[in-house]
Amino acid sequence: MRRVFLLCCTAALVGCYGSREEAGEADEAATMSLADMAGKWAMQTMAEASDSVIVSYEMNATATTEGWTMTLPNREPVSLHIVPGGDSVITHGGPYESVLRPGVTVTTESTTRLVDGVLQGWVVARYQGAGADSVMRFRVRGTRAP
Repeated sequence: MRRVFLLCCTAALVGCYGSREEAGEADEAATMSLADMAGKWAMQTMAEASDSVIVSYEMNATATTEGWTMTLPNREPVSLHIVPGGDSVITHGGPYESVLRPGVTVTTESTTRLVDGVLQGWVVARYQGAGADSVMRFRVRGTRAP
């Protein structure tokens, strides 16, 4: 009886997987390439639970993992290390001086996706020597810059 149950469950899972692919419901975002993100982006950073922009910056993206930069207000560009994966791109930046905490060094890691022409995602900022609040999480979004 146990074998029959396992066989039925396996058949149901395989059937569901096949019907999703046949119906053309494969995740289109998973096919994103770096070329889809290439260009200049006007980025905005917000607190997790707010739509108020706390930092705006420009991100320059290329069709490869080389040459990505982030330019904060009145700063030199910061090189970004890029790790593409599926429907997302992970960017590592820093260390550099924080905009929100002057005199404090920060490194950032963001994960973004391109959704309907808008970059959306999360940023984790790690502040050096900041004590108990040394890690902060923010939302980020970006639109193509003119």
